[in-house]
Amino acid sequence: MKRKLKKKKVSIIILTYNQLEFTKDCIESIRKYTKPGSYELIIVDNYSTDGTREWLIEQQKNNTDIQVVLNEENLGFPKGCNIGISHSQKSNDILLLNNDTIVTIHWLDNLVTCLESDEKIGAVGAISNHQENLQGCDFVYQTTEEMHQKACQNNCLDPTRWEDKLFLIGFCLLIKREVFDQLKSLDEEYSPGYIEDNDLSLSIIRLGYRLVLCHDVFIYHYLGTCFRKDNTEFQKLLAKNRSYFFHKWGFSPFAFDAVKIASLEVLPSNLYKILEFDCGIGTTFLKLKYQHPDLVIHGIEKDSHQAAFSSLYGTVYSSLEEVIDTDYDCIFIGRELERVSDPRSFLSTLKSYLKKDGYIIGEFRNIASLTSILSLAEGNWINTDQFSNYLTITNIWTLFQELSYQNGFVFSWCRNLESKEEKELADFLYHRDYDITYYSFRFQK
Repeated sequence: MKRKLKKKKVSIIILTYNQLEFTKDCIESIRKYTKPGSYELIIVDNYSTDGTREWLIEQQKNNTDIQVVLNEENLGFPKGCNIGISHSQKSNDILLLNNDTIVTIHWLDNLVTCLESDEKIGAVGAISNHQENLQGCDFVYQTTEEMHQKACQNNCLDPTRWEDKLFLIGFCLLIKREVFDQLKSLDEEYSPGYIEDNDLSLSIIRLGYRLVLCHDVFIYHYLGTCFRKDNTEFQKLLAKNRSYFFHKWGFSPFAFDAVKIASLEVLPSNLYKILEFDCGIGTTFLKLKYQHPDLVIHGIEKDSHQAAFSSLYGTVYSSLEEVIDTDYDCIFIGRELERVSDPRSFLSTLKSYLKKDGYIIGEFRNIASLTSILSLAEGNWINTDQFSNYLTITNIWTLFQELSYQNGFVFSWCRNLESKEEKELADFLYHRDYDITYYSFRFQK
């Protein structure tokens, strides 16, 4: 249901722990690019020792837009956010913003417009200069001045650039007050931080709300978190929080990364109906719907925990045997050919589910790549028991041609060779496919 924009005030919650220069840049950008009176700043300091606390105290003395909360120990991100929210005006929407960000023109107006455009939108986020969660911008720049110029061009309000997501990164996350009132708080079991925004996103969706990524809002993110400075401790933290997430939701947080990007690159035009194998929690569903709003999308997902989410966005079956329709324009098989016991029989069976001239689209890893060869030389192997078929590009062409599929197209995914060892090995092997790590393919019935 659509509704008129309500000019609600926003409580911007920012946590600080040292990194004073980042904090100064962030707050300066907020004051420069945000309408006075449309927000309140609540800064929660987690016991900084670099002069941040003293600077924040002076800011609170000399400015009416800022409220400072000084913790006597580092309580981490989730608990710090909860403390900040508890100090906010109760009628305000909540915006979680990292202190290592720089906001740009129209940023808050555009976020608020999207949030209030539909009562079922529970939270919205922005794009940035990082590609994590496919929230990266599609433009480049060299200087801060050029960045703001590009942001000005990008930040033109455009509802056609609002994309439904299953997860929004917490570096900039605007949440409706009534939604947060139902959530009560961020889960502090993820302290000191990481993966709490994955958890928060699913919690909002489970309440029946939508998450929307606003491609018409760019925010620069330094990605300068203190967590990453000690990699050993950072990896321990990730392992702990991934384990907690799995036990809470029944699947890994890696499920958010399962968009079949390689397959989308070879997607033909003029499609109406698609079937996707291993649709997971629906990440590819939503990307397809953003790119092709009129598509009818069905999926196969045997994991009931993941299917509980993907079924919100399309019809989901637990196996191919349950599928009734036989008129699909396209079947996304992902990496099924590396997994199934009999690839030939599998592809033959799929023909009966395709309409005339329908497509099979899939992906597989190049076992002849340097990545594979070096892993094997180190006593490791890139494939697990889950992927037991070792395919080559020749295998793929032969397999589809023998089954009378036609109009084959293969796309190669390459990476630059960086280490001295890789370059030396590439020269020794002299193989044209050494830098290809992945293939995506398309064949027609």
